[in-house]
Formats: sequence, structure tokens, C-alpha cells
Amino acid sequence: MLHSIEISCEHVWREVSSYIDDDVEPTLRARMENHFKICAHCKAVLDGERNLLRLVGDNRAFDLPKEFSKHLSQRIAEYISKK
Repeated sequence: MLHSIEISCEHVWREVSSYIDDDVEPTLRARMENHFKICAHCKAVLDGERNLLRLVGDNRAFDLPKEFSKHLSQRIAEYISKK
């Protein structure tokens, strides 16, 4: 039986795009899949990223407010620093 080694939320967030693109090593993929089963927040991040890709892929993308990227980056940094 393969025992999984835990993975941090931050590591999952850094790799979620590669995970979706099926561009991670099988061991990392298995660790992330186990993490998604127990971490509702990271599962929501995964689902959100997939939804975003569907929107962009369907040409239903829309313009975001000018400072959106900056504010999003700040919010993520603040969240990570509180963990």
C-alpha cells in the first residue's frame, strides 16, 4: 500500500495549473489528489481554476477592473501570511 506524504496548501496552489494541464509527476499528482479530498479550500481553488479555463476556452472572457490582478495578488499574499 502506498502511503501518501502530506502536501501544503501553498504547494498545491503553486502546482494547480500544472495539475490541470496533467504536467506533474505521478507522485505529486497522487499527493495533490489526496489533498483535494481532505482540503475543501484547495478543492475550491482547483474548481475555480477549472471554471476560469472553461470560461476563457468558451470565449466568454470579460475584462477585469484595472487593479484586479494587483488586489488579487495582495489578498493571496495576506492569506498565506496568516497561515
